[in-house]
Amino acid sequence: MAPKYKDKDGGVVLSFGGQWVSWTHTVVAYTAFLSALFVGVALHYRKIVQNEFYGYPDEWFPSVSATIGDRYPERSFFMIFIAITSGPRFALVGLWYLLTRKPGSKLPGFVASMGFLRTLTCGGWTYITSTDDHDWHDILMISYIVATLPWTTGCIALSPANPQAIKYRKYLAGAFFGTLVPLVYFFIQHKVHRVAGAYTIYAFFEWALIILDVGFDAVTALDFQTFEVLVRDVKGTSKGYVQWLPRYENFSSVPSAVLEKEKDKVIGGVFSLRFTWSEALDTAADVYHGFIFWSMLTSLGLVVWYFPLWHMGISGYEAFVMASVSPALLVGPLRSIIVNNLRIIHLLSLAGVAAYLVVDPARRLFTVGFGVAMSTVGWVATLYSESIHETRFESKLLGLMVGLILSSTAKFAWQTNNPVWPIMHAANGGWNATGLVLGLLAALRFTRKAPLTSGSSPRGKQGGSALLAAFGIGGLFFGLHSLLSDTSTMILWVWEGFPVRGPYFSTHGWCTVAAMSAGLFLGICKPSLAGSWLPYAVGSLSAMVLTLFSHWFGYYGGLGLAAYLMAISVPLISTASRTSPAVTFGLGFFIYVFLVLFHVWVVAYAFVPGGPLVREHTDWIMVTMVVLIGAGVFNFNASQPRKQQPRRSSLSQHKKYFGISTLIVNILFLCAAFMRFPTNDYKPYHANDRVLTAGIWTIHFSLDNDMWSSEYRMRDLIKEMELDVVGLLESDLQRIIMGNRDTTQFLAEDLGMYVDYGPGPNKHTWGAALLSKFPIVESKHHLLPSPVGELAPAIHATLDVYGELVDVFVFHSGQEEDPEDRRLQSEYLAKLMGSTPRPAFLLSYLVTKPLEGNYNTYVSEKSGMHDIDPTDWDRWCEYILYKGLKRVGYARVSRSTITDTELQVGKFVIPHSPGESTQLEARSAEERDHRVQESEVPEGWRFPAIFRGNGVRDHRYHVFDEPRYYN
Repeated sequence: MAPKYKDKDGGVVLSFGGQWVSWTHTVVAYTAFLSALFVGVALHYRKIVQNEFYGYPDEWFPSVSATIGDRYPERSFFMIFIAITSGPRFALVGLWYLLTRKPGSKLPGFVASMGFLRTLTCGGWTYITSTDDHDWHDILMISYIVATLPWTTGCIALSPANPQAIKYRKYLAGAFFGTLVPLVYFFIQHKVHRVAGAYTIYAFFEWALIILDVGFDAVTALDFQTFEVLVRDVKGTSKGYVQWLPRYENFSSVPSAVLEKEKDKVIGGVFSLRFTWSEALDTAADVYHGFIFWSMLTSLGLVVWYFPLWHMGISGYEAFVMASVSPALLVGPLRSIIVNNLRIIHLLSLAGVAAYLVVDPARRLFTVGFGVAMSTVGWVATLYSESIHETRFESKLLGLMVGLILSSTAKFAWQTNNPVWPIMHAANGGWNATGLVLGLLAALRFTRKAPLTSGSSPRGKQGGSALLAAFGIGGLFFGLHSLLSDTSTMILWVWEGFPVRGPYFSTHGWCTVAAMSAGLFLGICKPSLAGSWLPYAVGSLSAMVLTLFSHWFGYYGGLGLAAYLMAISVPLISTASRTSPAVTFGLGFFIYVFLVLFHVWVVAYAFVPGGPLVREHTDWIMVTMVVLIGAGVFNFNASQPRKQQPRRSSLSQHKKYFGISTLIVNILFLCAAFMRFPTNDYKPYHANDRVLTAGIWTIHFSLDNDMWSSEYRMRDLIKEMELDVVGLLESDLQRIIMGNRDTTQFLAEDLGMYVDYGPGPNKHTWGAALLSKFPIVESKHHLLPSPVGELAPAIHATLDVYGELVDVFVFHSGQEEDPEDRRLQSEYLAKLMGSTPRPAFLLSYLVTKPLEGNYNTYVSEKSGMHDIDPTDWDRWCEYILYKGLKRVGYARVSRSTITDTELQVGKFVIPHSPGESTQLEARSAEERDHRVQESEVPEGWRFPAIFRGNGVRDHRYHVFDEPRYYN
């Protein structure tokens, strides 16, 4: 085409409109994917629709990764065209930057950098397939997805005055992000539930993402019509350069103000903020300091729990739960001293993070208690002093609440352990030193501005009641801590075993974080709405649904409750901060402590005074929490002036910063969720020998003798003993006093095993869990008769073991003090075990002597079970029983300092058919129990030799000094 100006320096070699960059990018990108699809379908159709579970005709459309990934020549077609795409792609990013850059605005540069990074990572995950290097493929894929969000939202925010382009970007971006929901759903249906045909539906959504992603960038053709690209030869030689000339054509008569409003509707005005490093650092410091507060508060109960756990009763150390009541000190002159020395208070509070340096458990508890006391009084004093200035107060409040979301995210990334807890250190995955250094920097930044009040000056009269405000604070902080400090807590409330019929902790945890994020910003943007009675009714109904129902319906109640608790936190904390902090927060945290103890008493009723009065009454706890929050809602509405000035609907600067920080935390959570997605490709240790190695272990709530989290040490022993199936007892840690943890998540994911958590935390047991290298076909949870003592949990699961169905029972009997309970439980379990005609084994804690009393109910004709070794006289608690299996080995392994109970292990050979199982049962007791030397059994039947003699890490074969083998 002819140039638009007179060429003075040389001839024009080439001239074209900027829109051709977009069209070239679009055509070549689509060609890369579609050519691979057409060639793949033509040459390898059945191979590329085949997945790890199903093939044609169950699956009949290939996924993107299967199409472009591994086969020649379709992979080559894709790679050639995707390489060609990179040129116009970089040009597109550059043109977009030139089009949108403005003096004083840093957003265009940031968006362009995301576009550049996105292009590089796209080349990375397409050229490095999962077959080449699975880790790097995943890292680059995650990076691409993360960079896509700011690129998409940034392009919408920077759109020029072109209403047609804005409309298309809105539709395409909405469709793109909306498609992610069914995409993830059908991938879970395929990967977790193994539904035939689910992967084909997933593939359609995956291809839709490709079409929408490329289509979103194609919209730039409408904007680039303002550009003309000229290549000029300035000296008559081969040297030339490119000049970008805007055409300045008017594409719309719509006023720019209208277009700006249109863009704000799409993104809520988030990207219209004026970025400064100072405000960004302030926001980061507020959020991280809030994270430190929640990390310390959630660790206190955990270190307190260590002492009654090892004393088997009230130890006296439980008094440290009162550390959080420290805001009661904010009275008289002491209040003024604390408010005027907040930097010192907040720095002292970091003692709770530094407590990992204290080895002695009792002294570590003292250090954590001091840190929690300083942190609680420091935060309350900060909120109180800042409450006279709306913006500064909201920033601190948002820091506190987004800090809770960050704490839940960190726990998810560390599989329910917080990396800065005092039970963590370098040996078990802790990041304590890093957390402490960042905490010091955050505390210094957090306290860089002097308080707005000395704490002693009188304030204007506030409406409402300080007592009612305290009730609301107590119920609120208990709800936040007990239900939202870990994303798997409410999921395990509604968990009922296999097949999976509800949410799964590693794939649906983000739903809880998303609900928390949405609720928080509803509360901060519309506090009067969040504090009204209609949301309270919805929150109360949600609490009832979570308490009474299971599976997805129960979890929907949990999501509603999560959103409500975060939303109501804003008006309740705001109201409480404007009155006497010693009453509202001092009494409020006292009520919180009462609820924490109530929360423990319902399951620990057999060991505490007055415990039977609240036995198994989680429903009472939920009602109490809701009523207390209701008192706070009543006080909030009573304290509001009758006529209020309408609040501005647009987001202020500090809210936008916290909105972005919350979005970043959500992205980090999704990245962690991607890395934790279950592979379900687990393999047993000795498949060629058809051997199943099973173990039973009472893990004492995953705290070792020295008060360190014991998951890593447990993992090492389970792996080295080559356990294919293991039952864990005393494993329910989803309570405040136990840190709201779940050891089974780490063990299952690190060892490559399926997991059934067993009866959930709302079932009032100490827990029973099952880990298996073999698929869990079905599982049911049982609560055995316990009229007097603690509830006895049991799991009855059916495993697919080398193509044969085998039943496994995991069971924890009641304590020694209640013989009638144990008798009833033995009869129930014997009947349950006798009800299955399949081969089966029991991994249990029976509390009986061999060959005596209830032992003869468990090992009887009614149950059909046999003792793994009737001659082992040195047992009281742990037993392994079996039927219909060939028992070939038995061992007992010392615990070291991990717990108070050894690991017992049995080896079984799985029969090829029911007939073979019947033959095994027909053998006499003498034939079954005939022992042989290790040299007489195949190599694959033998136990690992590393635990002979002195063993390793204080783990060794003991009692028998060596394993026993049977013919």
